[in-house]
Amino acid sequence: MAKADILERALPEELRDKKIMAGRESFWEFCKLNNASFYKDSRPHLKELCDTLQALFEGRLIAPDGKVCKRLAISEPPRHGKSYTMCLFNEWVLGKDKLQKFINVSYNRSLSIRFAKAVRDGISATRIDPKFRVFSDFFPGVKIKDGDASMELWSLEGSYFTFLATSFGSTVTGVGCSIMVIDDPIKDKIEAYNDRVLEEKWDYYRDTLDSRIETGGILIVVMTRWATKDLVGMFLKNQPEKWCVLNHTACKDEKAHVMLCPELLTFDDWQTKKKLMSEEIFEANYQNKPIDKKGRLYTEFALYEQLPTDAAGVKKQGRKIAYTDTADTGADFMCCIVADVIDGQGYVTDVVYTDEPMEITEPLVARTLYNGEVEEAVIESNNGGRGFARNVKAHLWNTFHSRRTVITDLNQRANKESRILSEATWVMHNLLFPADWGDRWPRFFAAMVGYMRKGQNEHDDAPDTATGLAEFIQYGATRRRKFFSGKGARR
Repeated sequence: MAKADILERALPEELRDKKIMAGRESFWEFCKLNNASFYKDSRPHLKELCDTLQALFEGRLIAPDGKVCKRLAISEPPRHGKSYTMCLFNEWVLGKDKLQKFINVSYNRSLSIRFAKAVRDGISATRIDPKFRVFSDFFPGVKIKDGDASMELWSLEGSYFTFLATSFGSTVTGVGCSIMVIDDPIKDKIEAYNDRVLEEKWDYYRDTLDSRIETGGILIVVMTRWATKDLVGMFLKNQPEKWCVLNHTACKDEKAHVMLCPELLTFDDWQTKKKLMSEEIFEANYQNKPIDKKGRLYTEFALYEQLPTDAAGVKKQGRKIAYTDTADTGADFMCCIVADVIDGQGYVTDVVYTDEPMEITEPLVARTLYNGEVEEAVIESNNGGRGFARNVKAHLWNTFHSRRTVITDLNQRANKESRILSEATWVMHNLLFPADWGDRWPRFFAAMVGYMRKGQNEHDDAPDTATGLAEFIQYGATRRRKFFSGKGARR
């Protein structure tokens, strides 16, 4: 048992009642009395978070335009208490004013419902040990309405509506709110890299959520700053004068080894995570630096809505090719890209990107080559690739009775990183992807757009295969063997 809890047990009833009164008036004191072992004075970032939320609710927080702030963006490192604090904030606000109405929005329904359940369970908690305090001790008479069994939509006694849990893309009709909390609107880096997904979330806020906030209502966005075009980025772009921002980084000064809260994350642990994680993901999660084009190798990608047509509107016939890079190790991805070569450019039509074992990927690649009517395919023969190519040929013949695809196995000896860097410009401008490629092949998409020019990259299989395809298109399988196998110098 924590020392603070032992002291709390030893306090006389009168003094404990004074502390309860303090918890009703101060959100920070409310949190400390709920969990003294977590909310400690030695963790000032938690006190700042609590005090900022209370000032927002009470109309004491001032926005950059000098007016009372109604918009707050919160970014905290993982495991530093933001979600737990937000649950307690919901409870405390409803204890202060049971007529308040909350809408909580997350990237999916289950996450939002989990939040709603935590708030509801906190309000409904029963005190078993008389020496400890629960919500009803602070706010007696505030109870969940009988018969409200739903976790995602419930009310307090005396209110027709109190809490709705929903997700992005869901229909929100018939209710408004005095406080909206958008918590974790972006699922992961794959969504953060996808401009279309970010635009959809922004459109959903403007078209649906904004109208649910009542006049004078409060909006709180709690999120990792994944991208400059995420919700917080768009809010700050369009209404910077109305938004207050609370942005805590895990490490406040790397040279001096100063951490936000060394009790929750030490400098050594922070450094370990930095070494193990890809640079952009680490910076987003622990330093709240949005993933942006700075540092990325590929700053743009050419897209197409449909394959090119001639003057008569007839689709141009291209040479159908594929390039496959088998997984080097168990942690690598097998990648196969299929493309139509039209007017010297590659139009990507299919991608296989998976870390499944060869007994699964061999027939999968054979099916992909068959369905794509591929005429020429290069399969790298490094690290078992020759056997992979042989088995793909066997699957094409035995399963599909097809000899249409000519497969060339290639022993790649040139430096991978140098090849990727040297062909990057050609890939960006001459390897065209479908406009919805982020939805079709999300892991491949994230691996391409997140590949960093310098620093640690989690995987390089996607850009390596795209580079191989680019070389294949420009130089052909035979000449590529000469110029990129180490037997000759590249032009």
